[in-house]
Amino acid sequence: MFTGIIQSIGKISTIERKLGDFRLKIDTGKLLLNDTQLGDSIAVNGVCLTAVELGAHYFYADVSNETWSRTTLSTAITGTPVNLELALTPTTRMGGHIVSGHVDGIGKVIEKKTDGRSVRFSIKAPDTLAKYIAEKGSICINGISLTVNEVNGAVFGVNIVPHTLKETTLGDAVVGTLVNLEVDILARYMERLMKGEAAAKPYGGITEALLQSSGFLG
Repeated sequence: MFTGIIQSIGKISTIERKLGDFRLKIDTGKLLLNDTQLGDSIAVNGVCLTAVELGAHYFYADVSNETWSRTTLSTAITGTPVNLELALTPTTRMGGHIVSGHVDGIGKVIEKKTDGRSVRFSIKAPDTLAKYIAEKGSICINGISLTVNEVNGAVFGVNIVPHTLKETTLGDAVVGTLVNLEVDILARYMERLMKGEAAAKPYGGITEALLQSSGFLG
C-alpha cells in the first residue's frame, strides 16, 4: 500500500524482453534504497512493482504482460521519467490517501492552463471509470494522490501546486500525455457491497430480466 506522496523522480534506464514479458531497470534518483529488501513493493508512476534486484540507486522489476498492457509502462522508452514511492510502513505519515498501486485505467490530459502559481489539468478518464470519480474525492494520477476539483462526465479537473509540479513528472505533462489512473479504493468496494448477493453472479449488464427481478418491471 502507498500514500500517493511522491518521494522522487526516477527514470527507466533499461527495458528488457525476458521470456515473453518484461524486466525494467529503474534509476531512483534521490530516493535511497538502503532499507529496501528484495521482494519489497515500489510504486512506479502509480504501478506497484516488486524489486527483484537492488542497488543503492536502482532496482530491477519484472512486469507481466497484464500490467504492461493496462498501464502507461507500455509507452515508456529508455530515459522515461517516473514518479517513485516506497511502500508505506506503520510510521509513515498518511499525507495522501490509501493507494494500492493497482492501476484501473489510462487517462489523457486534454487541457492544461495556468491558475496563479498552480496549473490546472483536465483529464479524460475511460468511460468505465467515470462513476468512481467524485468532486472533492481522491484520485491517483501516475502515483500522485490528488483531489478532484470538478467532474463533467468522464472528464475531471485537478489543481497542481508548485511543489507537486517540481517534485513529480506532472510538471512536464502536456495536452495528449497519457497517465495511469487509480480510483479511490473505497468507491470500488462500496460498489461491490451494494450488489449484495448479486455480486456472486456473473454480471452481464442491465437486462430486462435484471430490471424485472429488481422490481422495475411488472
